[in-house]
Amino acid sequence: MSEQTPKLFTNKPKKKAIIAQLKHVEANFNNPTVPPSSKPSPAAAAAASYTMGGGSVPPPPPPKESFARRYKYVWPLLLTVNLAVGGYLFFRTKKKDIDPPLNEEIAAKLSSVAAPVTVEKTVSSTVVAEPVVVKAREPIPEKQQRELFKWMLEEKRKVNPKNAQEKKRNDEEKAILKQFISSKTIPTL
Repeated sequence: MSEQTPKLFTNKPKKKAIIAQLKHVEANFNNPTVPPSSKPSPAAAAAASYTMGGGSVPPPPPPKESFARRYKYVWPLLLTVNLAVGGYLFFRTKKKDIDPPLNEEIAAKLSSVAAPVTVEKTVSSTVVAEPVVVKAREPIPEKQQRELFKWMLEEKRKVNPKNAQEKKRNDEEKAILKQFISSKTIPTL
């Protein structure tokens, strides 16, 4: 039965012996003037290799401060710059919207193109004449007008009148639309 058990258990040193060897190795490591023993045991060699690699353990690094605390002097500068850029953009767009010389020039050009109509406004017993620009629209082609009249006629046919007067008015409007559609020329509006 002794042959079946692992060798580790047959030569296992006691805990007190391991601690004593570790203390001996630490003393030799910290004080190099003392000559090492002639032949250390395998457990002592393992303990020595373990402690020699680490030596004295350095203290853990101090915990890092958070990002906001590390750069606490940058935040006010960042906020100030952000406000300045926002204010600049806000006032720059306001200036573009309110530019009276350009508006007057555009109004003068438009008034020379279209027929000017003057409207008088009374403001606290003062009379001010302001030109109102009326844009002349292009005439709608006859083909589009006919399509529009056809659509209007279809919509009039869909309407259900509530009383006799509405039905009569609706019939009159349909008759007018039919006349426009069937005529050769459509009057311009």
